[in-house]
Amino acid sequence: MTSQYGQGDATFQAAGAEPGIRELVTQFYANMATNHPQLFELHTDTTTAAIDKLASFLCGWMGGPRLYQEKYGPISIPGVHAHLVVDDHLRDEWLACMATALKSMDYPQALQTYLLEQLSKPAQMIRKTSRTD
Repeated sequence: MTSQYGQGDATFQAAGAEPGIRELVTQFYANMATNHPQLFELHTDTTTAAIDKLASFLCGWMGGPRLYQEKYGPISIPGVHAHLVVDDHLRDEWLACMATALKSMDYPQALQTYLLEQLSKPAQMIRKTSRTD
């Protein structure tokens, strides 16, 4: 099954489609609020809005409907995060929060591994384009 992730809507479906992705993101933010408050405090949206934006983005990113674009317009991942100073520690905290959220879901290990590998790419891009002041 691993070879199918990233093709068509295979990842979206494997993640439970929109309801599964929304649950994943809810778990992600709950973990961040509890265990990584420094990272959580960087989010200026309400938690409800942040969950909706990330879940909507991930739906399209995983090959499902492009909900983010429908609701919020085009997205530039570095642009959305341009106001932040993201160092290696914050990037790694974000990925750790996502790893914990993935473990809380009933996802096969291969899907968890695939998603973390794929999510590390935009996380690193944000790190590389982060403000340095």
